[in-house]
This record gives sequence, structure tokens and C-alpha cells, in this order.
Amino acid sequence: MLGKISCIIITRNEAKNIRRCLQSISWADEIILVDSESTDDTKRIASEFTDKIYDLRWEGFGPAKEFAKGKAKGEWIFSLDADEVVTERLRDEIWQVVRSDDSLDGYFIPRRSNFLGRWMKHGGWYPDRVLRLFKKSRGSFNHRLVHEEAKISGKTGRLKNDILHYTDPDFDHYLKKLNQYTSLDAFQLYRQRKKAKLSDILFRPPLTFVKMYILKAGFLDGLPGLILSLSSAFHVFSKYVKLWHLWRQRISGK
Repeated sequence: MLGKISCIIITRNEAKNIRRCLQSISWADEIILVDSESTDDTKRIASEFTDKIYDLRWEGFGPAKEFAKGKAKGEWIFSLDADEVVTERLRDEIWQVVRSDDSLDGYFIPRRSNFLGRWMKHGGWYPDRVLRLFKKSRGSFNHRLVHEEAKISGKTGRLKNDILHYTDPDFDHYLKKLNQYTSLDAFQLYRQRKKAKLSDILFRPPLTFVKMYILKAGFLDGLPGLILSLSSAFHVFSKYVKLWHLWRQRISGK
């Protein structure tokens, strides 16, 4: 479908977010939703917006996104997460780009994240430019378990308007994600045969805090900025401890 936009979304138990997300991209020519073993109402809610819902056994974010891309028929791929929202200004900007005769092959979009009820402006969290819009024939997703990225063969540009990211409405939610993501991060490093050194566990966490809170002015985001900087340092600590433990288990044969 030349000039058409296929929006791809992957989900797993996103009933609390998916309606808001899908309402914001109901203008897309096609919505592809790939679900990995949801046990809540995610798929039922999604069926109100699209009949292109596919089940996929979970093998990581990258493989799931690439599977979704393979199901899309549009010339353009727009990748969105279930906890994200497209504003009307961003929608209009996207349409302007895909209808242009001199459009590029892919576009980075700034992402504004809401952490514990506050829109974060500092600490390296904004503008968090992510490559989400690209021509299907020119882009693909890597197969990383987490923090997947689209890779473009061609020229890229930047859009001006934000994706809104409702990342962590409360701290319980953050801690659940932290446990999941640090486990995936550690296993990914383990598969790459990287090991956790004492310096990784001892120095990387405080350096992360200093970078976010001081060098990137996270302190300007008030108490949420402090909480995020400390939590990010703990994220790094947890990732390398888990990596160390994976190698310890291998050595011990457990």
C-alpha cells in the first residue's frame, strides 16, 4: 500500500493502557497488534480497533517488533508502545511527512515521559528521540531481547512533535519493570559473553546517578527527578549483579 501507514504495537497484559494508545492512532491505515500471552483484556479491547491481532510466543522485544513489521502491508511503518500516545500535532506532522515527495527513509521522534505523575524534562529523559517512523523497505528491527532499535538503510531526519510516554504511574509499576528489564539486560549481556567486573557493580551505579541528577540536571525535575536518578542507579546495580550471578551459576553447574 503505497503512501499508507501501518502502525505496529506489541503487547502483553496492557489492558490498562491499550485503549488510550489505540484511540490515538485510530487514523492509521492499518493497525497490527502482536500479543504475547496476555491474560487480561488486552486483546478484547484491541479488537474494537483492529482485526489484525496475532499471537506470538515471547522471545524478546526485537523479534516481536520484526514479526509485526512482517505482517504490515503499508509503505510506512510506525512503531508505538502500548503505554504511548500520539498527539494530534504529531499525527498531522506524520501525515505531512509521508505525503511529501522528498520524504526521507526514517524519522526520529522526541518522546516525553511521565514518571510518577510528572512530565520529565531533564536527567537525559527529554528529548528522548526514538526512531519510530520509517519506510518498510528501508528498515528492520534488531533482535535484542530489550531496548530494541530500528535500523535504517538510508537517510533519516527528525520530527518536532512528541510521543507521550506514560511510563510509570506509580513506583510499584516501576519496580516490576525494573526486575523484568534488568533480567533481560543481564541475559542479553550474558549471551554476548560479557562478564560483570567489580568496577561495574561498584562504580557504574553512582556514576549513573551523578550523570542523571547533576550533569544532566535531573534535580530540576524536583523529587521525581531525585527518585528517578536513584532508581536508575539501582537499575544499573541490579543488572550487573544479575549478570555476575548468571556466570556464577554457569561455573557451579546450577
